[in-house]
Amino acid sequence: QVQLVESGGGLVQAGGSLRLSCAASGNIFRINNMGWYRQAPGKQRELVARITSGGTTNYADSEKKGRFTISRDNAKNTVYLQMNSLKPEDTAVYYCKADVRVSGTYSYYDYWGQGTQVTVSS
Repeated sequence: QVQLVESGGGLVQAGGSLRLSCAASGNIFRINNMGWYRQAPGKQRELVARITSGGTTNYADSEKKGRFTISRDNAKNTVYLQMNSLKPEDTAVYYCKADVRVSGTYSYYDYWGQGTQVTVSS
């Protein structure tokens, strides 16, 4: 009923930038929080940043807040992650998550995208 599709990943040199996008589609009545997570090989998935429908942002730590910017376009049901000054340790699969209320229902459920690979070379 709901699909999240990420794009914008790729290979970049250290110090470079990437902008990830995640578009939600389907039988959507409303989206509450949206967020970006990442999972490096051998590690658990971790929060990068999230944003409310009203635009309030929350970053996992100050280091990410200084280099990454999360934003969203509610009209397009899309969330973005601008990543600057990328480091090799940022290499991971990046996933978006959306807290969605499907049309005709009264509850919110989490939906995940399929992930997009970000590789930062040194």
